[in-house]
Amino acid sequence: MNLEQRPPPYFEPPVNPHTESNPLQAEYEAKGVKYCIGAYVDIHGVPKGKVVPVHHLTQMARGSERYTGYAVDGLGQAPNDDELTSVPDFSRAIQLPWEPKILWIPADNHFQGKPYPLSTRVALQNQLAEARALGFGLNLGIECEIFLLRQGEDGRLSVPDAEDRLEKSCYDVRGFTNSFAWLDKMASAINGLGWDLYSFDHEDANGQFEFDFQYADALTTCDRLTFFRYMAKHYAREMGLLATMMPKPFADKTGNGAHFNMSLFDLADGRNLFACDPREDSHGIGLTPLGYQFIAGILQHGRALCAVLAPTVNSYKRLVRRGAMSYYSWAPVFNSWGSNNRTNSVRIPAGGGRCESRNADGAVNPYLAATLVLAAGLDGIRRQLDPGKPNEDNLYAISDEERRARGIDFLPQTLQEAVAAFAADPLVEAALGKELRDEFIRYKTEEWQAYHLTVSAWEVERYSYMF
Repeated sequence: MNLEQRPPPYFEPPVNPHTESNPLQAEYEAKGVKYCIGAYVDIHGVPKGKVVPVHHLTQMARGSERYTGYAVDGLGQAPNDDELTSVPDFSRAIQLPWEPKILWIPADNHFQGKPYPLSTRVALQNQLAEARALGFGLNLGIECEIFLLRQGEDGRLSVPDAEDRLEKSCYDVRGFTNSFAWLDKMASAINGLGWDLYSFDHEDANGQFEFDFQYADALTTCDRLTFFRYMAKHYAREMGLLATMMPKPFADKTGNGAHFNMSLFDLADGRNLFACDPREDSHGIGLTPLGYQFIAGILQHGRALCAVLAPTVNSYKRLVRRGAMSYYSWAPVFNSWGSNNRTNSVRIPAGGGRCESRNADGAVNPYLAATLVLAAGLDGIRRQLDPGKPNEDNLYAISDEERRARGIDFLPQTLQEAVAAFAADPLVEAALGKELRDEFIRYKTEEWQAYHLTVSAWEVERYSYMF
């Protein structure tokens, strides 16, 4: 059945001048676009969507594309439920840099005429509306750490550059230039999309790199991270390689963070509401009282937030002090904060004016995580919470007695522990609604159980000869 024969959607979308006169269609066709993808994400942050010829763009804008929600992880549907629709956000559309015939458009799920609350992009917009009611917007920058690897026929991952083998390879120029072909494609595409790449480098692990582009409003940044992962994998595949933001591909190397750098801005004038002269700040860091309250909210709910910032079994192999590495991992272990000190889970970078949540890793669903981090920060503001004194020394090295004396708790050490904290925190249901909360718990509990029931090569090697 073609689009013209389909019954109309259950709703009239928000007024959009492009859906009738359709100047966008003519604009896209002039740019060579033939097909459009309305890309929403599942509960894991993985893009899903249908492909629509550009001459059906008007119907697409009205939500013509219908989806069986039961076929997608985390959308909370049974086989007998009515279909979901997908409503594209044309203000953030991207023409694929490597295939300009295709237009990528971030999209929201709707159900029977209304935004669907189990859509994590919808959940973020709902929480942004909560901030807007207080006069705030959220700016977000995400640091993109990523491995460029080779995957063998046996599935094993390895570093493709034989010369990239320094024990401490961070900022290694030779390791960077040896992978320049892929890095240049990525950098050129990022700048071509207008994201303003301001730095990129060889990161701490062999085969690992980081891209830093300018922050934006939270919804835009989440859309960009989703597309970044998709784009990085494409350019790596062109070279017969694999790009992955998997949190911890190698036990003896640092993992992939996706640090969330956040500040609230005044909706009236765009002013950064976290920034102040360090001389006017009792801690001398350059953060306003509002900023400290926001951080206190993150810490108050820190263990629960860990489930969405570090959402996989593999994530907790990154959140260790050292593990199998020969030196410290840089990853947060404690629910703590401080100034420019990377052993805290919440850091205030030099110059102040923002806070950085270091829990977030490369597997994050950015919409879901941003929703809950914002909700936690706003809770701290509403309740005028105080984060206490900043921790300035090496928290990896302090004793348990000192840690307890300071009131510093560990972050969850497994996905199971994180999901339990997530389930126990009332803020989660208040921010996400019961259905999305329960759906996340169900999927992540099943993920933990599947992992726990798997017999690994490590177990076979260790125990088969021992007993």
